[in-house]
Amino acid sequence: MRERGKPELLMPASSLEVLKTAVIFGADAVYIGGEAFGLRAKAKNFSPAEMAEGIAFAHARGARVYVTANILAHNADLEGAEAYFKELRDMEPETADALIISDPGMFSIARQVWPGVEIHISTQANNTNYRTYRFWWEQGAKRVVSARELSLGELAEIREHIPEEMEIESFVHGAMCISYSGRCLLSNYFTGRDANRGACTHPCRWKYAVVEETRPGEYLPVYENDRGTFLFNSKDLCMIDHLPELLRAGVDSLKVEGRMKTALYVAVIARAYRQAIDDCMTSEELYRERLDWYRAEVSKCTNRRYTTGFYFGRPDADTQIYEESTYVNEYVYLGIVEEVDGSRVRIEQRNKFAVGDTIEIMKPDGSDAEVLVKAMYTGEGEPLESCPHPKQVLWIELSGQAEVYDLLRVRADSASDCTM
Repeated sequence: MRERGKPELLMPASSLEVLKTAVIFGADAVYIGGEAFGLRAKAKNFSPAEMAEGIAFAHARGARVYVTANILAHNADLEGAEAYFKELRDMEPETADALIISDPGMFSIARQVWPGVEIHISTQANNTNYRTYRFWWEQGAKRVVSARELSLGELAEIREHIPEEMEIESFVHGAMCISYSGRCLLSNYFTGRDANRGACTHPCRWKYAVVEETRPGEYLPVYENDRGTFLFNSKDLCMIDHLPELLRAGVDSLKVEGRMKTALYVAVIARAYRQAIDDCMTSEELYRERLDWYRAEVSKCTNRRYTTGFYFGRPDADTQIYEESTYVNEYVYLGIVEEVDGSRVRIEQRNKFAVGDTIEIMKPDGSDAEVLVKAMYTGEGEPLESCPHPKQVLWIELSGQAEVYDLLRVRADSASDCTM
């Protein structure tokens, strides 16, 4: 094992609730998007007030927050970017720890407006060789996010050729993009929504007709219909089995994809990787003894089946899912405990459940407890038998003890019909 210290666990957050969940369940750092200039325009994203609250929450618990501004900017974006970076620079009471940027123009604006900010270069910048890393270091970047197309061997070679103080961040879990380093034109071509400016419609998950040769060298166009194949639909990345290899390659930050995902997804993945990293740093033997637990945990959240991506060579047909685009989903998210009063807990309900249901309390320390829902009340104290309305504030009496920030979930095969 190399001597660079414990790697950072970097989790995504689509909202203030998810940011808090990520930090409580083990993230060392969280990356978020504001209301502009990030690549997840369809995510809930953060208002300035939510961002300030989230940064303060994370800092109070020793975690860092990075803000994405990683669009490939057009001329019309530049003036707004300058104002946005000034707003982030002047945020009270605390500012973000770093900006994630891919576009050189956006980089230059950030350096001009906010000279002291730490800048991380997004995977969108196609960072595939050590000269690119050194270029960004010389411009003042602290960290580069490696392209997903790199192998472990290539990462190790990059580490050998860059300054010791420079950090390598690599994706270890989550959705894989069909296009090179996430640069995609399909969404813009089909729908007019530019993926490189944050508005991807995910055409890689659509079903396409099988292409047939009409005459030698001439083919029918690929189009979406009720028959065909999901030819672009990649399995999800999962490197939970290979943390020692990532560390030996010189990776400093282990990044999880998912700024569109729920608090349940973030809690499950953060907790599993937190345990795996801590065990690996104690000893590789302990980590390998607990591999079955990590695998079982990451299988409990939404996924498209798993692959190791490009880390061990070029992906083949086995890394794609041609027959469907649906997720494997073992659990349904019910809510996060916001307040405790004896055996009763207050939550903002996310999916339907009922009195008499057996649900699960998921705790940050890695333990889970099955409990019975004994009673349910509205925020005003009116009794309920079930909760059909999403985001309703509820008081729930449980047969077991829960704590603030514990997460409530139920197995999908026993859940009531979901409402959101």
